[in-house]
Amino acid sequence: MEEKVLIIDFGSQYTQLIARRVRELFVYCEIHPYNNLKIDLSSFKAVILSGSPFSVRSEDALHIDLSEIKSKIPLLGVCYGAQYIAHFFGGKVIPSNKREYGRAKLINIDFKSLLFKGVNKGSQVWMSHSDTIEILPTNSKCVASTEDVKNASFSIESENLYGIQFHPEVYHSVDGKKILENFLIKIAKVKPNWTPDLFSEKTILELKSKIGNDKVILGLSGGVDSTVAAVLIHKAIKDNLQCVFVNNGLLRKNEFDNVLDQYKGMGLNVKGVDASDFFISKLKGVDDPELKRKIIGKAFVDVFDKESKLIQGAKWLAQGTIYPDVIESISVKGPSATIKSHHNVGGLPDFMKLSVVEPLKMLFKDEVRRVGRSLGIDSKLLKRHPFPGPGLAIRILGDITHEKVKILQDVDHIFISGLIDHNLYDKVWQAGAILLPVKSVGVMGDERTYEQCVALRAVESTDGMTADWVNLPYEFLQEVSNKIINNVKGVNRVVYDISSKPPATIEWE
Repeated sequence: MEEKVLIIDFGSQYTQLIARRVRELFVYCEIHPYNNLKIDLSSFKAVILSGSPFSVRSEDALHIDLSEIKSKIPLLGVCYGAQYIAHFFGGKVIPSNKREYGRAKLINIDFKSLLFKGVNKGSQVWMSHSDTIEILPTNSKCVASTEDVKNASFSIESENLYGIQFHPEVYHSVDGKKILENFLIKIAKVKPNWTPDLFSEKTILELKSKIGNDKVILGLSGGVDSTVAAVLIHKAIKDNLQCVFVNNGLLRKNEFDNVLDQYKGMGLNVKGVDASDFFISKLKGVDDPELKRKIIGKAFVDVFDKESKLIQGAKWLAQGTIYPDVIESISVKGPSATIKSHHNVGGLPDFMKLSVVEPLKMLFKDEVRRVGRSLGIDSKLLKRHPFPGPGLAIRILGDITHEKVKILQDVDHIFISGLIDHNLYDKVWQAGAILLPVKSVGVMGDERTYEQCVALRAVESTDGMTADWVNLPYEFLQEVSNKIINNVKGVNRVVYDISSKPPATIEWE
């Protein structure tokens, strides 16, 4: 049985990175919003308070009752979390009068502190705050300083309580992972036993108990998440799982047939349903990206409702929901601003009469791949690039037509095939083409053209939460551009997207 760590989220952009670093230590953790802690706190071996865009000094500071945590469970406050402990437990937080953002070095370290065991003097850390701790909380002592931040870290060792004003979770903090390891393993005594094999074994047993002899319908996409979910559920309930792969008319070129072929020999019951005309008709005249997502989500529900009625005894709908989907769909402070709708997050309409099962909802994308490897799934399938649920609908800016889908499928096929042929595919996390609602003047032969412009996008990432554009070779981009313009009727200009996330999302819509 894995031991759990609780990460209390105050809205920091880095909260998910904390969870990822903890998971990399083979320690299971969960993120919960500070204002929705409907959990048994005593079931957690350690607690981490995240950073926040808010100030502990302001009227709208985010407040939490720490009475069941402080002095009872090992506690680490990060940035806002550290300042919160200082401000409300006998210390004082003031506005910074020096720059406290970016790289800094730990020039003074108390090496007797377990938190800094194995951390070298001068170790680089990443600061990101406008307040600073002037007076430490009651019974605490300073254990680390930078040139500009006297109280970069403090501890109340009798309570196993530690605070740090820098972010150990970001890569810029060179020994950040070591500091988290010291807190979790050395101080909190958490056992690092959360592995892909353990997850698979536990999940299969839970699925057997939860589903019993009921039948499950699962929507396959050909991607990593739904495939791993299918294999896990199949190991639990065998032929009581019926997989359905829907052609929504927004897939990549030849993808419907190719995906069905790749599942042959895996022992799964897979049915292909061609609903392309149904989806395209529903999207006619719609150009708002959020409305597109909602229409596609509802259309999927309609298709699965129809298919579930053909399967006698189907009581569950399985989905490949993963942890970033779940986290982005909950709010830290009231209703969050909508970044995008996830059609596979949340409940189902009452008329479907199906319960939802999501075996991967606590995993990040790279963890899903590791679980897939432990289950023996083919590496080519596990290395397949992520593809958005709404498909090409959100890579066609503007309204959707069969003609536009055909153009983008041909462009995308040339781009992805080129990455594969040039051994670049596995070096890219996600790639695709975008059809822009822009026409440009061109010349082909002796004739003037006025045709579509397409953008190519390729990014490097671990799980899609942040991403950098890939510096593809000029020669490759030149070759792909020429092939697209020469072979795809209706396109006369190709551009390459060199923006990173943040601020630009991976998809354009």
